[in-house]
Amino acid sequence: MPQPHRPTRPARPPGPQRARRGGAPDRRRGDDRPRWGVRLAAGLAVAVLGSGAIGHAVMTGLDTGIERVDPFKDMKNRPQAGHGLNFLLVGTDGRDKITREDKREYRLGGAPCHCTDTVMLVHLSADRQRASVVSLPRDSYAELPEHRDESSGKQHGPHPVKLNAAYAEGGPQLTVRTVESMTRVKIDHYLEVDFTSFMKTVDAMGGVEICTAKALRDQNTGLDLQPGSHRLSGGQALQYVRSRHVDGAADLGRMQRQQRFVAALIKQATGGGVLLNPVKFKEVSSTLLGSVRADRGFGSEQMLALGQALRDFTPASSEFASVPIGDPSYPVKGIGSTVKWDEPKAAKLFEALRLDRPLVPAEPGRRPARRPQQQPAVPVDVPPQQIRVQVENGTRIDGLGGRVDAALRATGFDTTRAPGNGASRDVKRTVVAYDPRWDRSARTVSTALPGSELRAVAGQGRTVLVIAGADYRKVVPVRPEDPNQGQYGVVTGDQVICGK
Repeated sequence: MPQPHRPTRPARPPGPQRARRGGAPDRRRGDDRPRWGVRLAAGLAVAVLGSGAIGHAVMTGLDTGIERVDPFKDMKNRPQAGHGLNFLLVGTDGRDKITREDKREYRLGGAPCHCTDTVMLVHLSADRQRASVVSLPRDSYAELPEHRDESSGKQHGPHPVKLNAAYAEGGPQLTVRTVESMTRVKIDHYLEVDFTSFMKTVDAMGGVEICTAKALRDQNTGLDLQPGSHRLSGGQALQYVRSRHVDGAADLGRMQRQQRFVAALIKQATGGGVLLNPVKFKEVSSTLLGSVRADRGFGSEQMLALGQALRDFTPASSEFASVPIGDPSYPVKGIGSTVKWDEPKAAKLFEALRLDRPLVPAEPGRRPARRPQQQPAVPVDVPPQQIRVQVENGTRIDGLGGRVDAALRATGFDTTRAPGNGASRDVKRTVVAYDPRWDRSARTVSTALPGSELRAVAGQGRTVLVIAGADYRKVVPVRPEDPNQGQYGVVTGDQVICGK
């Protein structure tokens, strides 16, 4: 078993109650605070999805370390229950519990805030065949209902805030009330974790494999990954999911990376032997549950029942979305810039959860988007549909150019459908000739043609030339690294994990 990246981390961080007493809410946008969506979904994947592979004997006692909260106490006028199960997953800024060494290595400086960094809704379908994960931006414009401030004890009337401030003013209960009011989705269970648990859980699993088609660097978090596949330790995974200065996509890019990580974590849990090994499963579960806070109705029995129903769960069974945004910089006096939802689209999204419907329904006559592909596609930087390709036969093999053209077209490339014969008919290794201005497109074509030679040709133009050589065997399917589907930008887990 791979060794944990930070074996010196404490077995369990101090209790959240002690961490809460000193803090006042920080309602500014924290660019470098860890993002919690992936950690929370990770906890669900490990704790819920895995339990069915282990018997009651192993599960017994695992919930004794869970700190209990009562987020549903005295709640009235709640939404009507739908089909399936809805989890509200939140993560708090727990950097005050991180060791000085880890703070320095993973660049976790700054003061912690008594607030939730990300709030997520996870819907498990009634037939346990699908999990829908919806991210609610931490800076979403929200209106808190009347409540008593948890810190000061003062009574407050309804007033606007950023969503993450609901936890600061009223803890788990006010967070649940606010989310239910905004979404009209009834919450069945509440789970709260911190990023210490996340890092230790990833390490206990032996790391998680992530692949990227381009270099990822962020000076703020210390992330530095070259193109290719990488097995990330807990600390490295934290850098990966926190980074927002990798490209111009900012929070959108970070959300997409978090989706890839969650899908990869599910793949690791369901296919990496974690769930079939009682010792490994108990180690991972104990690590996670050692710092989780949950409602009184969620424990080992619930995890076991859900795990048994979800034993065939795969990355293709999960779908990820974020709330549709109407105004990403909605100004509010006294609060600053908030994220305003697109109310009509958001209402349709949450209606789908209430009615237990897939966020990506299958179109008539087409294969459902969440069904696994027969041959996994390799993620690439540039979508093949955007790349024009001319194929030439560089051998004396009759029809080779036509076969290569058809194979590239079948995986999405915009081929000319008019293959020709190359100047040389004695090419042994397939060549991908390209103008240096379109080098990213050329790398996508080369990925689809394993073993091919990249050859820069100044002034060639945007069309990539493929000269098929005697070594040609097949075209490997490729897909864009950041796919988007439907009106909610939904992706399924099998679309965002490593192809092989």
